Amino acid sequence: MRGMKTPRIIIFELIENYFIYTLAPKMTFLYIHKLKRRRHKVTRFGFLFISILSLVACQPSLWGAPPPPPTFSVPTPSATPVQIPTLAPTITPMPPTAVPTPVVLNAAQVWASPAVPKILRDKFQSWGFQILAAEQASANLYIDVAQTAEGAMHVSNWTYALVAPFPTLIDDVASQELLASWSGSSFGPFAGIPLLMEESTLMTFTALWGAPAEGSVRVVTADQLMDTAWNQMPSWAIIPFEQIEPRWKVLMIDGQSPIQKKFDPVVYPLTVNYRLMCVDQCQVPSGLDFSFQNRDPNKMTTVIMTGVTALVRATAKTMNTKGVLYPGEVIRDLLREADITHINNEVPFFTGCPQPDPNQEKQVFCSAPRYMELITDMGTDVMELSGDHFADYQATAMYETLDIYKKNNLPYYGGGYNVEDGRKPLLMEVNGNKIMFIGCNYKTIYASATDTIPGAVPCDFPYMTEQIAYYRSQGYMPISTYQYHEFDTPEARPQQMLDFRRMADAGAVIVSGSQAHVPQVMEFYNGAFIHYGLGNLFFDQMSSRGPHLTENEFIDRHVFYDGRYLGVELISTRLTDYARPRYMTEAERNKFLTMYFEKSGWDFLQAGQ
Repeated sequence: MRGMKTPRIIIFELIENYFIYTLAPKMTFLYIHKLKRRRHKVTRFGFLFISILSLVACQPSLWGAPPPPPTFSVPTPSATPVQIPTLAPTITPMPPTAVPTPVVLNAAQVWASPAVPKILRDKFQSWGFQILAAEQASANLYIDVAQTAEGAMHVSNWTYALVAPFPTLIDDVASQELLASWSGSSFGPFAGIPLLMEESTLMTFTALWGAPAEGSVRVVTADQLMDTAWNQMPSWAIIPFEQIEPRWKVLMIDGQSPIQKKFDPVVYPLTVNYRLMCVDQCQVPSGLDFSFQNRDPNKMTTVIMTGVTALVRATAKTMNTKGVLYPGEVIRDLLREADITHINNEVPFFTGCPQPDPNQEKQVFCSAPRYMELITDMGTDVMELSGDHFADYQATAMYETLDIYKKNNLPYYGGGYNVEDGRKPLLMEVNGNKIMFIGCNYKTIYASATDTIPGAVPCDFPYMTEQIAYYRSQGYMPISTYQYHEFDTPEARPQQMLDFRRMADAGAVIVSGSQAHVPQVMEFYNGAFIHYGLGNLFFDQMSSRGPHLTENEFIDRHVFYDGRYLGVELISTRLTDYARPRYMTEAERNKFLTMYFEKSGWDFLQAGQ
C-alpha cells in the first residue's frame, strides 16, 4: 500500500536509531576518555565510530567514483632569469638535509622561548609547528636555550658576535672583562659602558649567565642597534652572526673572532645551543631535522687586498742578500690563510733585468724572474696588472711576465696581452661566494695596452660601470681597483672621491686604491667600503726623515658569507729593512688608526679614554 513502510525499512530504521541515539554517544564518551589517556592516538573505537557514521549518514554511495585528484601547475621560468644576491640571513641545517613537507601539528602543545632568535622561530613555524602553549610547563614540544643537550631531539648552534662601531681602536676583549661587565663589576676599556642588544639576545644570555646587573645592558631593537651604537661612541654590542654588516667592527674575545678562519666555536663564549625537546609522547615527523646553524665555515670567503709591490732597488738588493722569501717572512701566514690573496705587482719580470741598484735614479723598473718565488710563496691568487711600470721594459718583458703568470696558473686583471684581454672582469667563486675583480690605470700615460700591444688598460668608465652592474645582478660581489694619482698625504681628493664613488654607485661592494705609497683614508658609501689607498706592501720607500708615512701599510682582509659582504678587518704593518713588513706594535697601531679614523671623518671618543 502506498505510503506504508515495509518491515525491512522499519527494521533498518530501528537499527539506525539505535546506533545514533544509544550506541554512538557511549562510543563517543569512550573515545574522548581514551583520547585524554593517550594523546594523539586514534583507537579502534574511533575508527569504528567513524565507519558507522559513514554508513548511516546521508552521503553518496561509498561505491561511487572518488573525487578527481588536485591538479598542479608548474610556473614557467622567465626567459632570462637573474640571480640577485640575497641580503637576508640564512640558516643552514647540520648536516644539510632535504626540507620535508610541512606538517601541521595542531595536536601538539608547542612552546618557543622568546630567547630563541626570530629567524629560528620562523623556521620552526614554517615546518608546520603552531605555537599553542602560553608557557613551557604546559607544552609537550618546545625549543629553548640549551643549558645541556641531554634529552634533546635536535640542537641548533647559534654564533653571536661582540661588535663595536667600525672606527673603534680596541681589537680584542678578554672574556673576563665581558662577564664582569655583565655582572656589574666591570673593568677594562669598556668599563661602565652598557652592552647593547636586542631583547631575544638578552634573554638568551640571561639563561646562560644569569640576570645582568642593573645598567649593564641596554635593550635596543635590531633595526636601531647600528645607529644607536654609532651615535653614542664608545659603545659595544652583542648581535647574532647573521646581523654582521660592514659598519660593525667584530671584536675578538680571547683572540677568537667568528669572521676569521682560525675561529674555534668550542672555546668561544658567545656560542649558544637551542634545543628541540619532545616530552609526554608528542609526535614529530621522522624525517624532521631541526639542527641548524647560523654560521657555516663552508660559506665563508676571505679576500686580502694589498697595495704597491715593486721588487726593485733596495728591496731587490735585500732579497739577493737575505733570500728571495725574506720580504714575506713575517706576514706569510696571514696572506696564505686567505681564500683569495691579491697582489698588485707594478713591474715586469724580465730575464735581461740588470742587477738592482738601491741608488737608481731612473724610474724604469724590472724584476729578476726568480723573484716570482716570493709571489707564489705568499699564496697569491690574483695579480693586478694596472701598475705604472708594467711597460717599462717594453713588450718583450710584458710578454715574458704574462707567460710566467700563465705557467703558474695565476689569473690577472687590469692589464694583459691587449686592451680586450686586460679590461675583462676576473670572475672567481670560492665557498659559494662569487667575486669579481675589475681595474684600470687612471693615468693614460702609463696605460700602454692597445688592440695589439700588451700593457695596463686605461679606465673606461662606461664599460666598467656596465660590467659591475651586470655581474652584480648575476650574484657577483664586485671589487673595483684603481691605479690612481699618487698623493703624499692621507686625504682623498675631490675628483678621486667622485671617481671611486662612481664604481660604488654601479654596484661595487669594495673600491680600493692600489696606487698609494702613502696610505689614504676610507669611507662607507652607498653600501660599499671605499679605501682610497692602502700604501706599499713590498717596496723600498723608507726615509731617514719624518714623518715616514710611506713606511705605514694597510692590508685589508675582506669577509664574504653566503652571498653577502660582511666587512673588512684593517691589518696594519710597517716596512722595515727596505723590504720586509712587520705587524705594528699596539702603540704604533693605535696612533696610526687614530690618525686615519680622524681624517676619514670619524673623530670619536674611544673606549678607555
